[in-house]
This record gives sequence, structure tokens and C-alpha cells, in this order.
Amino acid sequence: ALSPQPESEVFEITDFTTASEWERFISKVEEVLNDWKLIGISSGKPLEKGVYTTGAWEEKSDEISFADFRFSITHHYLVQEPSDKDGKEELVEDALPLPMQDLLCMNNDFPPRAHCLVRWYGLREFVVIAPAANNDAVLSESKCNLLLSSISIALGNTGCQIPLFVQIHHKWRRMYVGECQGPGVRTDFEMVHLRKVPNQYIHLSGLLDIFKSKIGCPLTPLPLVNMAIRLTYVLQDWQQYFWPQQPPDIDALVGGEVGGLEFGKLPFGACEDPISELHLATTWPHLTEGIIVDNDVYSDLDPIQAPQWSVRVRKADNPQCLLGDFLTEFFKLCRRKESTDEILGRSAFEEEGKEVADITHALSKLTEPAPVPIHKLSVTNMVHSAKKKIRKHRGVDESPLNNEVLNTILLFLFPDAADKLSDGFESRTSTPAGNNPPPENEDYNLFSQFKSAPSDSLTYKLALCLCMINFYHGGVKGVAHLWQEFVLEMRYRWENNYLVPGLANGPPDLRCCLLHQKLQMLNCCIERKKARDEGKRGSMSDRSPGDTGKGADHSGDNADKEKEIGKSWESWSDSEEEFFECLSDTEDLKGNGQENGKKGGAKEGNKEPVNLKPEGRLHPHGKLTLLHPGEPLYIPITQEPAPMTEDLLEEQSEVLAKLGTSAEGAHLRARMQSACLLSDMESFKAANPGCCLEDFVRWYSPRDYIEEEVVDEKGNVVVKGELSARMKIPSNMWVEAWETAKPVPARRQKRLFDDTREAEKVLHYLAVQKPADLARHLLPCIIHAAVLKVKEEEALEDISSVRKIIKQIISHSSKVLRFPNTEDKKLEEIIAQIMSAEAIIARARSLKAKFGVEKCDNEEEKDDLQRFVNCLLDQPEVSVIGAGRGPAGSIIHKLFVNAQRVSAVPPLDEELRRSGLSEERRLTAGAVSDFPPPTGREVILRTTVPRPAPYSKPLPQRMYSVLTKEDFRLAGAFSADTTFF
Repeated sequence: ALSPQPESEVFEITDFTTASEWERFISKVEEVLNDWKLIGISSGKPLEKGVYTTGAWEEKSDEISFADFRFSITHHYLVQEPSDKDGKEELVEDALPLPMQDLLCMNNDFPPRAHCLVRWYGLREFVVIAPAANNDAVLSESKCNLLLSSISIALGNTGCQIPLFVQIHHKWRRMYVGECQGPGVRTDFEMVHLRKVPNQYIHLSGLLDIFKSKIGCPLTPLPLVNMAIRLTYVLQDWQQYFWPQQPPDIDALVGGEVGGLEFGKLPFGACEDPISELHLATTWPHLTEGIIVDNDVYSDLDPIQAPQWSVRVRKADNPQCLLGDFLTEFFKLCRRKESTDEILGRSAFEEEGKEVADITHALSKLTEPAPVPIHKLSVTNMVHSAKKKIRKHRGVDESPLNNEVLNTILLFLFPDAADKLSDGFESRTSTPAGNNPPPENEDYNLFSQFKSAPSDSLTYKLALCLCMINFYHGGVKGVAHLWQEFVLEMRYRWENNYLVPGLANGPPDLRCCLLHQKLQMLNCCIERKKARDEGKRGSMSDRSPGDTGKGADHSGDNADKEKEIGKSWESWSDSEEEFFECLSDTEDLKGNGQENGKKGGAKEGNKEPVNLKPEGRLHPHGKLTLLHPGEPLYIPITQEPAPMTEDLLEEQSEVLAKLGTSAEGAHLRARMQSACLLSDMESFKAANPGCCLEDFVRWYSPRDYIEEEVVDEKGNVVVKGELSARMKIPSNMWVEAWETAKPVPARRQKRLFDDTREAEKVLHYLAVQKPADLARHLLPCIIHAAVLKVKEEEALEDISSVRKIIKQIISHSSKVLRFPNTEDKKLEEIIAQIMSAEAIIARARSLKAKFGVEKCDNEEEKDDLQRFVNCLLDQPEVSVIGAGRGPAGSIIHKLFVNAQRVSAVPPLDEELRRSGLSEERRLTAGAVSDFPPPTGREVILRTTVPRPAPYSKPLPQRMYSVLTKEDFRLAGAFSADTTFF
């Protein structure tokens, strides 16, 4: 009984201000307009010519909903500088809103790149409400009217003078209705979109009729209508001879060329015309009604007489470009899973019958005493036997690469193999691949940014050959075949002491890719083995800085640098043992040339105890003498530190890190890191019997031996020296190593660098690489080569946009390629950038050929044409200077005439040919029309209508029509007096 009382009270205080969904929607629109500060009077400067194309357009969006239907509301506007004027002078009582003034502006008709509403109405600022989901659409008439009334109320409530549009029907139709309100005036934006073109509106006279009927002006005569007309002609039939580049002949093999392409060079250019269409727009920008006639019988709109011509080109969709195809196909290798054995078949390595017995016999020989050096055994013969067997098993037809192609590639990779003399393999230099830049060139040094390989190196050339093989000769099978041959060649060179060509001297360059480092490591092993087998000193000309001694004046930044000065490398004996444990083979060592003349006393017999007889001396160290015996201090012959590739360094770092931070772990880590120091101490003790740690420090790390002048007991000034503070720390690494070190010359120490083991590790690493692994290793080299190729081609064309892309590619690649496991998406982005640059250059060449830039004799005209072509590449639409009478206009005219001649009706053309007229006379005789029918007709009609008293300023009225082969569209903005809600 008590419940009705509270209900009646609640009913009386209900708030109805936002009761319905419609009112809530209007409220949300008003809220967004307020947030974006679009309320109040709109102001701005008059529009300059072309500002819609050159200026910056921005937009901001929000989301609103009508019940459960979501809309996006977007504000599109041209970014403008703030006006200097105060703006108070413009606050006239009957001033028209700025958008209505823009309707009459003629400076920005037909902008080449703009929102369709900008093109139709010439607006610099507007707001669009459209369904948020792409598949949603406002189809019913009642819903359209509801939205239109909503925006009308919102504009009235807020005082916003920016036009507000609603998108209706399906989005592909681009149908908009809208409204703009000002003080006592309203502009309604209406639109008609028809699939079939009404015949009466095909010509200007029909459009004028409908425009005047929409004006509804009571005055007679009607005000004059201003017109802007544009006719668009499309040229699709490009002549074949306008595209000069043909696809390479993949069957050709001449000299060092495969597929018409030199080894060591990437192909470039498009195989098809990258420009599919040319659009010529002929424009009459300012016409007044009555000046021209255009109806269904006759037209004055002759494109040749148009005062303005502008051209745009349509680019072919994904034209086939050689460099892009090469990169894409090579990148696909990275995703392959098969191993080389799976691709080529395991039977390729199977040996049967006698050959198996031969190999077994050969391997058994390795365990028997042999008077010949190891590299003369049958291991090499086995490798070559395997090579022959591979080809025998595979057969000529089955082999992915025929012998001619394979031999050409191998001679390109290993030019030293062409020399049959025994010393022909001694050379470490190779001819550069193609037109490579010199080493000091910036382009050459790209390898350090890309982590690839120098452009004159074997690795770089191998990458290019594999890329070409992958594209033209057998795909992944051809790659596997060439790689197999390459690995066999590496083993052959290791076993026969032939240096690998095309690699820089010295330890592996950590700036290069890992594969390049591995090949450099193999060369280091070959150097050491070669020096050992030949009994010569292993220090090469670039590795013998030992001519200078170590003194106090040679202090460096760190001990490592100091250690390098004065170091040399001692060659090894034929023995594979790690240590020499007896000296019975001393004379044999001498016979093999193990002792160099510089060793002094070391050439004498070794019958005395090792610690008393100096051994392994290089030369005296200037004026330095030993502290206690007072004898000259000799620089010892020392071992070179072991070269390392980045994966070995990483592996070593992991091992050291796993030792932990305990005292025992730290001690073990120090011992592992001091192997080279211990070796040098032993060599120093052998060369300087009776020396002490101070003597070693004075040579090895002068900074750790501090000298100062003091006055002795007799009053004489003497120089007194002592070890540095870090050397005096009890049980430090140096003291411990010195106490452990024995006087052993370098030639009898345990090798710091086991070249045999390291070489086998490298060869195994190469042998197990899958084609996918190989592609990953070499992809930086291919990208490096592609960038150099694009730069080379761009230099011939001088295209600023391509130069910008190249800078972006280099910057992007420098960040991406330095990491071993780069994401595929990032690599694809780099390849896409390279393909984009190639396509632009191909388009430039296509346009240069079509416009005959190179054939032009007049230098001034040639420069104009070149600029015109470059503008076509960068800009959406380019004006033709002189319209149809300028140099470019004449060429465009001829292109259309030639295309029309080709498509002319044969009987008519044949009849004129029989008449004996010249070609020019036949063209002018009406055999063909100069231009095809226009594919698009755009007309803008403007006028102003006087407003009834007491208003003085006339109302702007505008209608835009576009007529194409597909459809017909009328977009009109008609002003009227308004009564606000």
C-alpha cells in the first residue's frame, strides 16, 4: 500500500533532456565539435593557387554511436598559417561563412590528389560522419533523413560554420549529403550518382539546363554561369619499340657470361613496360556561359586548343624487375629445410667395389710410418675420386649444373686455378668482380655496415654466383651442387697448401659475415701448415712488426698493444705432437730449416741444459740489458695469438662466464686467459737465461716498470726501477705465471693455435651448411651488391627520390643485418625498398625512351624534357609547359596520333595509302582522329544569386559533374535562406 507513493515522487523528478537515442546522438556530435573547437565563426586567408596539392592535409577522428550503430566522425582540414589580422573587421553582419566563399574560388579546381569532397566542392575544411565498419551502410531513406536532420540541429545549436557531411549508401559509391550553416543562410550539399549516363547530360548544354533549374532564381534574365571544364584522354597502346629492355637470354653462355649477364654482376631493369597508361587532362579553367558551344551536334572543346595540359602516368602493377626477382628468389632459399645430401641424393657419395677398398687401404696407410709428408698421402686422391664419382653417379643429365657452366663459375671464383704452374696457386690476389669501387671508396666500405664482405672478395663473388645459379640454373639443386664443389675445392686447397684467393691477409675480420670469417680462418690454417711443411718462417710480410724492439718509449694504451710490438711467429716441425719431449731430432730440425739465422746461439747444439743455453732469440732489444747478469736483453721469437671467428669468441665467452664468480672459478678463468702470456714468458726465459720478472715486464709492458732518479749513499744520481703496484699484489696472475713458466723456446711449446684442428672444424662447418643456412649467411652480401647496383644505375639517371630511398635502405640495413637471426619481415622490408628503387629507375628509362629525351638535339629542350620526366616520377600530375604547342605537348600529341593510327579501321587506312599521299598528309586527311573520345568529362559550374533584402552579399551556388565510362555523378552545393530550429 505504501509503494505507489515513492513511485509518484520519482516520476515527478525524471529528467527528459536526453531521453531518446536521437537526442543522445545529436548531443554526442555537439560534444565532439566543441572538443575540436569547431564552433563559432570560421576565418582564413583566400586560397592560393595549387595549395590543395602542395599543402599538408591532416585529419583527426573519434567514434560516436546512434543506439548500437557505430559511426566514425572525422575532421579533414588543410594546415594553414594563422592569420595576422585581428579578425574583427571581418565580423560583418551578413558575412558568408568561409566554406561558402571557397565554393566560388577558382584557384584549386581539379586537384590531382585530394579527398573527393575537396575535388567536388573546393572545401578546405569539413567533417564527415560515416559508418565505422567497412561493411555497414546507411541505405534507407528515413535513416538518411534522420542523420541529415541530426547534423542540421547540431550545427544550429553549436554555431559551427564548418560543413558537416554524412556518408550514405555503400562506401564504394562515395555518396555524401551535408549541410553548412551561417548567419541567416544555409548551403545544402546534394548528390546524384547514376550507373547509366543520361543522354541529355553528356554535353555542356544539358548540364547548364539542370544547374539553372536547381538555382530557382526568380530573376530574368538569370545570372551568368562561370565554367571550368576538363577532358581526360587515356593512352594505353604504347608502342613496343618504346620499351628498350628485353629479358636476358638464359640459354646464352659466352665467355664469362651466363644468361647474357656477367658473373659478379646483378641484373637490373624491368622485363615489361613499367608504365601502363598515360592520362592527358586538357583544361579550360575560366569560361563564361555563351563563349563556347558543346552539345550533341557540335563541340568547341578541341583538346589541341585547350589552354592547359597536364599529364599523369599510371604505373604497371608489380612489373617484373630482374633485380627484385633475383633478391626475392634468393630470399626464398632461406626458408628451405633440405640439406645438401637430401637435395643431391646420398648415392652421390656412395663408393662401391674397388674404390671402397682403395679408400680403406689409403686410410690404413695413415697409421703406418711414411717417409713422405702427410699431405702427399692418398687423402687428396680420395677427394678427387669422390668428385669424379659424384659426377659419374649423378650423370650428365641429372647434374643440376652442366660442366661448362660449373667450370666457368669455378674459374671466376678461383682465377688462380687457370695457371697450371705449381706456383700459380701461391697468389693470394684475385681480379675484382665487375666494376667494383676501390677499397677506399665509401661504397666499398658498406660491407662493415651491412656485415657482408668486401666487394672484391671471394665470399661476395660466391654470393652473386649462387644468386644467379638459383635463378637461372637449377634453383636449390644448382645451389647445392655449386656449394658441394666449393667445399671440395676448400678441402683440396687445405690439403695441398694452396691459399684461398680473394681474401684479405690476417686474422678473421669480425666486421664481415661469419662465412667470410670462416674462409679467412681456413687461410690462416693453410698459412701455418704451409710454413710448417716447407720449413720456412711463418711470419708473412704483413705480420712481422718484430723489427722494432720494446722499450719504455713504446708504451701503448694497453698491454695487448704493447705485446704485439716485437712479436714474431715460430714455425713448427712436421710432428703432429703437442709437445717436444726429447731433443734427439735436433739435427733433423736444422735440416728442415727450423732455425733462422737471427736466432744466434739457438743454432748451436742443444746438448747443454735448456735453462743455461739461450734459444729462440730474434734480435737484441736496443740498449736494454738484464738487471742482474747485465747481458743484453733479447727479444724472443714468440707464438702468434690464435685467430678466432665471432662464433668461437662467443663460445669462449660463454665458457668463461660459466666458471662463475667464486675464487676457484676466477683463478681458472685467469689461467685460461693467460695461455698466451705464459707462452711468451717461456720464450723470454729461453732467450734470456738468468732473467727475472722485472726484465720481462720492461719488454712486455713498460708501463708496469716505474723508474725514478734517486741519490745513492755516495751522493751519485742513479736510476732505480721497481714493478708497479698491480704487479706487487701477492699471488697475482703475472707472478704465478712467471713461477710456472719454464725456459722453453716457441718451437717446442704447446701450440696456441692448432691449425689442423681448426681447419677441420672449418671444413666440417662448411660441409654441413644447408642451402638455407648458406642463403642466410650470404643475404647481406646480396643486399650489399643490390645497393651498389641501384646506386650505379641511379648515377646514370640522376633521380633525387631514388637517392633518398638508397639512404633509407643503407640506414635500415645497417641496423637489421648486424644481428644473426633477423626477422624475415624486416628483411622483406629491405628487399621491398630495393625493388621500389629499381621500379622508379625503370619507369624513368621508360618515360625517357617514350619522350625521346636522348634523341633530342636541342640542349635546352632536352633539359626541359628531362625535368618533365623526373616530375612525372615524383608528382601525381605535371603541367605541360606550352600545352599542346610545347616540346612535351608535341610529343604527347604524336603518341596519341600513332596510337590512333594503329587502332584505325584497316579499310579506311588502306584506301588512303593507295591514294599515294605521304604519311603526314594521310594523317591530316582524316584517316584517323588525333585523340580518342575522352574517358572523363569534368565540369564545374558556378554562379551567385542575389539575396533578398536586407542582405547585400549574393549567395554562392556551385555544381560539379563528372562523366566517365563507368558512371555519372552530380555534386551540387545550393544556398538558400534558412530558418533555424
